[in-house]
Amino acid sequence: MFKGSMVALVTPMLEDESVDYDSLANLIEFHVTSQTDAIVAMGTTGESATLDYKEHCEVVRFVVDKVAGRVPVIAGTGANCTREAIQLTQCAKKVGADACLLVSPYYNKPTQEGLFLHHKKIAETVDIPQILYNVPGRTASDMLPETIIRLSKISNIVGVKEATGDISRVATIKAGAGEDFALYTGDDETAVEFILAGGHGGISVTANLSPKRVHDVYAAALSGDAESARELDKPLRALHRDLFVEANPIPVKWAVSQMGLIGPAIRLPLTLLSEAYRPTVLKAMQEAGVSNQPSK
Repeated sequence: MFKGSMVALVTPMLEDESVDYDSLANLIEFHVTSQTDAIVAMGTTGESATLDYKEHCEVVRFVVDKVAGRVPVIAGTGANCTREAIQLTQCAKKVGADACLLVSPYYNKPTQEGLFLHHKKIAETVDIPQILYNVPGRTASDMLPETIIRLSKISNIVGVKEATGDISRVATIKAGAGEDFALYTGDDETAVEFILAGGHGGISVTANLSPKRVHDVYAAALSGDAESARELDKPLRALHRDLFVEANPIPVKWAVSQMGLIGPAIRLPLTLLSEAYRPTVLKAMQEAGVSNQPSK
């Protein structure tokens, strides 16, 4: 089981919108040396929706190769087409990812039975650990706890990323799925309480900027030290909120570029962070003690 702070890694890009592999290599080192517990490549924050199949597979392969076994690599391989999700998951397995993260099919609004059969088909087709990803704010369909519990009985479906922010779901899913089924939050604002309620960690946007601090917050929460976890989390709270002033990953990519770690480029239809929001994000960075410098 993967535990702790798992960064939802941004994908650096050049001005022509191609992937900036030099910056990606540097980002990977930044996270490994900062005690990030796992790297999630090609998730929502990695702009998975705008990269084509070949690019998607190449980014996952690159991350796996550069990480070189030092921390687990989890590949985002979800799609709203079951066949496409299977192909992406097969690719992730082929290049050596440790697990896959599969977002619920978006746009087409499947029923609960459709969600169950979609994930069941992928799990039966590709023998790799798979983590469900429930984010109804983006997918327009909410995978209910009873569906997650049904899917938990499939041996290689090992956990769920719950991004609803509903802490009550932790106890419900845990009771039905058992202790061996991993529960990860996808909501930075409620991550501490989610872990204290019995979660095993989180897949974090904020960790792109402050990986060591997020690691320490999650470690404290996992140890049951609620007071320390909440105190350590205080400087990050503005980031948790303000990294979503526009659609993710617009604010976080701009913020990471201000740290000098990547260039500012982002792929259409996403755009650079609006100038009106830049002071807000900079202030949140300062509150978190994240240094900013001119971007590349």
